[in-house]
Amino acid sequence: MDPVLIGLVGAGIGQSHSPLLHQYEADRHGIRLLYTTIDSHDRSLHPADLPDLLRWARTLGYRGLNVTHPFKQLIIGYLDDLSAEARVLGAVNTVVFDDNEIKGHNTDAYGFRTAFAAHFPSAPREHVVQLGAGGAGAAVAHAMLTLGAAHLTIVDVDESRAAELATRLGAGRVSTGTPSSLSTLLAGADGVINATPVGMDHHPGSPVAATDLRPGLWVADLVYRPADTALLRAARFAGAATLPGVAMSVHQAVAAFELFTGVPADPAAMLADSAELLRAGG
Repeated sequence: MDPVLIGLVGAGIGQSHSPLLHQYEADRHGIRLLYTTIDSHDRSLHPADLPDLLRWARTLGYRGLNVTHPFKQLIIGYLDDLSAEARVLGAVNTVVFDDNEIKGHNTDAYGFRTAFAAHFPSAPREHVVQLGAGGAGAAVAHAMLTLGAAHLTIVDVDESRAAELATRLGAGRVSTGTPSSLSTLLAGADGVINATPVGMDHHPGSPVAATDLRPGLWVADLVYRPADTALLRAARFAGAATLPGVAMSVHQAVAAFELFTGVPADPAAMLADSAELLRAGG
């Protein structure tokens, strides 16, 4: 196989584990892979620069790009085609170049579905509350519906963004709530998903009051740095089952690796790599 050149485009991505996760997996398969980071903060990249970025990446021989905040939705207008899931979600996190087109994919939904099915195979899901309606939130909401959630309530500080996502997913199974109604919503919920930045190193804290956590409620947090967030710690203390964000992060990378290389990845090995990187603080 020819060398594989891929990259990650986004803001503040210097600490991302994606380069090492992909490189370690490539080494196991004997694939020569180089994974670069293209940080929009460091390089003063703006949304208007995306067409040039895609053109140069293709010219320089990139196989593809991972895409993260703030470009997951903005990049769509500059792609030739979208996968079915990316089209439904209106967000792309993986771009693949081939001879004829630039195609956008979304592996976030797959990542969450796979992680949830592994950790919570029999978890109740009559009513699920999700906090956050951004790019990752759209993917997780879609995944939760495909996992059989009977009803999903989306809560976002930007109520119009929550309403837009609810309308897009629709079919009578999705509604919106306000932050002020969160305690009431959680009292009748089976599970809650944090798809906001709250809990990250630069956004410390928990988006859910400890008093709203209880046994019988499952809690999924998309934040994976730190691996053990304030929300997860409070949930465990309250007796709630938890799903950490690292599982979704790794499984979406598993899917992206195959899109880039054509070779199936080893999820168990990549989960072990991620755990080691988190322990090392890398």
